[in-house]
Amino acid sequence: MMLHPNMPSLHDREEASVPPDLPAVIDAHVHIFPDALFAAVRNWFDQHGWRIRYRLGSAEIIEFLLSRGVGHVIALQYAHKPGIATQLNDHMAAICRRYAGRVTGMATVFPGEEGAEELLQQAFAAGLGGLKLHAHVQCFDMNGAAMQPLYDCCRRNGKPVVMHVGREPKSEAYRCDPYVLCRARKLERVLQEFPGLKVCVPHLGLDEIAAYRELIEKYDHLWLDTTMALAGYFPLQEDIDIGRYRSDRVMYGSDFPNIPYAWDRELQRLQAARLPPRALAALLHGNAIDFFGLPGTAGTAGTGEQRMEMVGGPCPNRMT
Repeated sequence: MMLHPNMPSLHDREEASVPPDLPAVIDAHVHIFPDALFAAVRNWFDQHGWRIRYRLGSAEIIEFLLSRGVGHVIALQYAHKPGIATQLNDHMAAICRRYAGRVTGMATVFPGEEGAEELLQQAFAAGLGGLKLHAHVQCFDMNGAAMQPLYDCCRRNGKPVVMHVGREPKSEAYRCDPYVLCRARKLERVLQEFPGLKVCVPHLGLDEIAAYRELIEKYDHLWLDTTMALAGYFPLQEDIDIGRYRSDRVMYGSDFPNIPYAWDRELQRLQAARLPPRALAALLHGNAIDFFGLPGTAGTAGTGEQRMEMVGGPCPNRMT
């Protein structure tokens, strides 16, 4: 179990900007919530995991990352109970409008709640760019009947799904057991039954690292993100060699602000990994453009000015 009370805070140094010799950066895994829910999230982590280092509100989070050279932010959320998805989606849409062209916001619903498919369709009509789900918190079975209309809605609208269905980080504080709900072979069934559905599994699929690395070799509609997996924070049974992964199916994500270490820790490690330039550019922005269907292109030069010429156009507001 990777998540437990009193986990350490790493007082590592943070830099003021994205490393200057990196390609342009899209952060594909950033959390935002309304203030009251964010306070509850921080309290949960204080009790059951680590102390979150960056205790910021939604707009502050976006400003923090953009001001440090991140060119585009993918903002994620999840409804932890029925009846709050509309509030969360409205909050996300407002942030998306405020930072038009710089933020892509993902919708959420609580799987199985009444009218979930209609709520999701409304969120897409309001401009949100896909669906975010978290099996550890929402306790859904990814192969269950409640998921099928959500998958179909995303596929019908050409929207991707970011779905935390890796077994870790697990906590005894969750009301369900991720090791029962979340297995790579269960996700493979989704991929087989919904071949037009683009799916991203965060954290490189921890803890089934090898299984998920094999799945992205088999399925062109599966992506992974790096979130926290490359930070050297969790104890892993095997080292992760990101250079061994299919280079067009892995995206950089930070999990900002819900982290116990410097915001740029994984960027520094990716810089030190010395990946081939094309593979690094794909990981830091190209694959996110493909997965989320972002308009425009991202420059690959490392200067701050070029990095800010990332993804143009408004927050998506059309059906695709």
